[in-house]
Amino acid sequence: MKNLIAELLLKLAEKEEESKELVAQVEALEIVVTALLRHLDSETQQTLIASVEGALEGVEPESYIPQRDTELLLQYVKKLLRHPRT
Repeated sequence: MKNLIAELLLKLAEKEEESKELVAQVEALEIVVTALLRHLDSETQQTLIASVEGALEGVEPESYIPQRDTELLLQYVKKLLRHPRT
């Protein structure tokens, strides 16, 4: 029983480490995208945003992807493009 608990704790620690890495990657990407958007003139920025949003409108997610996940992704992309980090 002790071995099972130890094994589960080890797996949990590994998952937590993977989660931290993913959070760091997402935050790094947010910083990069925000910096790039800030260096564009207003017209170019709006053209890029419209292009990304237009491309997303035409995408049909795979049937095995839950609708909630798709909505969440679209929400975060829109937030990132329209209201980047400060």
